[in-house]
Amino acid sequence: MLDRLKSVLKARFGSAPALTEAPKGVEVLAEMANRRVVRRYSDRPLDPALLDTLCAVALSAPSKSDLQQADIVIVTDKAQREKLQALIPENPWAAAGPALLVFCGNNRRHRLLFEWRGRPFVNDHLDPFFNAAVDAGIALATFIAAADRVGLGTCPISQIRNQAAQVADVLGLPQHVFPVAGLGVGWPSFEGVMSPRLGLDVSIHRDRYDETGLREKVEAYDRRRNETQPYKTQRFVEKFGEDAGYGWSEDKARQYSVPERADFGAFVRARGFKLD
Repeated sequence: MLDRLKSVLKARFGSAPALTEAPKGVEVLAEMANRRVVRRYSDRPLDPALLDTLCAVALSAPSKSDLQQADIVIVTDKAQREKLQALIPENPWAAAGPALLVFCGNNRRHRLLFEWRGRPFVNDHLDPFFNAAVDAGIALATFIAAADRVGLGTCPISQIRNQAAQVADVLGLPQHVFPVAGLGVGWPSFEGVMSPRLGLDVSIHRDRYDETGLREKVEAYDRRRNETQPYKTQRFVEKFGEDAGYGWSEDKARQYSVPERADFGAFVRARGFKLD
């Protein structure tokens, strides 16, 4: 299993740490490193009790100062699914599985504790929003890991935030509660595809942040990714033309050449947050 773990990590990152002894849980580590995004699901039904159990596991994850500021909205009702799908038509897989989850940051409960005691909420600045968003992100990642363990497929959907105000209305989210990401969930109809990642020497730092040779490392990643998982199409060809060496860095530069979620800050402020 140590060889399998190292093989999976090499496939993902182009290299693997020089482990010489298998750590405890090496089988689980190998499975986690080998995880795939799944956007196509079978017709097999999903037991609501299993979904609730996975949510409970996800909400067992660490929470900033035990504030418990992550909520999960399980959307299975057909009408609700259709309303959400209409807001994110570019993500057909959001409607493909038996359930769509929306992970939310919730600073409302924390504030209510002060209201119930007649005390002023003195930390009304960026940190409460940030803490709630991070809690929701940790719960999302933990749910994905738990779903993988039981054989379910998942696909995170950040486009939920493209229409954040409308999503909040559909879900009935009150002030100081906001959507962070959606998650399609279902039994996979295929094994999914591994996405190669930037080299470990780009993302892991020792003692201090280090960008030495970053451009060359990113270019090497572009070449490695094109060898293993080349892009099938190029974004915005009418604006940028065809690129013979089109890779991850060009794709991301093109993706973010168009404004995206520029109104999210206004939405968050309308939810009652101060972002000073």
